[in-house]
Amino acid sequence: MKRQNIGSSFDSWLKEEGIYEEVTARAIKRVLARQVEAAMNEKKISKAEMARRMRTSRAALDRLLDPENDGVTLSTLQKAASAVGREIRLELI
Repeated sequence: MKRQNIGSSFDSWLKEEGIYEEVTARAIKRVLARQVEAAMNEKKISKAEMARRMRTSRAALDRLLDPENDGVTLSTLQKAASAVGREIRLELI
């Protein structure tokens, strides 16, 4: 027997619950944190060296890399991208 979807999409449910923006922002932050960490590993950059390149503290870098900490600024993300030779691209779709 073929099962049909009951109700709306997951995105619709998140919107109905009033948490769509929060969940989306957290997901984006987690992806970016993993990408920064992957780039660091790829280029064999230690956390101490990364913090030096970003001209920030090791604690600030740890907050950036923490997928649970979603209080990161665009400026910090730009510094991290630059430190690993990458760019940030944002667009509204």
